[in-house]
Amino acid sequence: MEPTRPAAPAPLAELPVELCRRLTHLFTDIDDTLTSEGLISADTFSALWELADAGIRVVPVTGRPAGWCDHIARMWPVAGVVGENGAFSYVYDRRSKVMRRNLSDPGLADPERRRALEAVARRVLREVPGTALAADQAFRVSDIAIDYCEDVPPLPRKRLDQVCAILREEEVHFKVSSIHVNFWQGDFDKLTGVRRFLEAQGESWESVRERALFIGDSPNDEPLFEGFAHSIAVGSLRRYLDRIQALPEFLTEAGPGEGFQEAAAEILAKRGG
Repeated sequence: MEPTRPAAPAPLAELPVELCRRLTHLFTDIDDTLTSEGLISADTFSALWELADAGIRVVPVTGRPAGWCDHIARMWPVAGVVGENGAFSYVYDRRSKVMRRNLSDPGLADPERRRALEAVARRVLREVPGTALAADQAFRVSDIAIDYCEDVPPLPRKRLDQVCAILREEEVHFKVSSIHVNFWQGDFDKLTGVRRFLEAQGESWESVRERALFIGDSPNDEPLFEGFAHSIAVGSLRRYLDRIQALPEFLTEAGPGEGFQEAAAEILAKRGG
């Protein structure tokens, strides 16, 4: 039976003790969830280690590119990573020193698809002043990321809405993160990426769903807020509440970075770890 979702997110203090004790997986966004002003603090990185040491499998789910995800899977205390808004999952086996890469769509490398996306990107850059290709675009395999506030001055909301209108007209899939607008062709999003990650590990979504949490911060996390039985957002999501329909179950007081630390501390305290 589906849980009844509240009309607004509950305070993090209401996170159930029973959920924290049975938790096996914590899926988390990266930008403005783990990071604050583009950096991961020492305390946030320590929180990742503390969760992993408590037996919780931490899996970043991000819009960031394949090149970054290879590094994350290898060098962070994580069980794997889902990248480019669900296009693939990477899992690094430290014992065998083998990287396992699972693509959500075999057509991701199709040059025709890439050329079509590049044409859409040129239109966005031409028609919406102040936009730019994301600096991490060179490391992507499936999508194009339009920067609207990471390395360019923040785009006014009216112009951001114009970007979204163009992408709807071009009939591509897209999601707005806290820094980029990512768009692609193919049948995947962050939630399907999580499902495929679990399947590749020999686990089913149904068996994991009630012992998993997702934590995020922005509208591109909405499929996960809707699909997970239990979810948390850092406090900065408050600025987007009028732009999303599927709300997280819980909301931290603190914002980027510190909100993740707040959630980790709450989970570990109620877990007894």
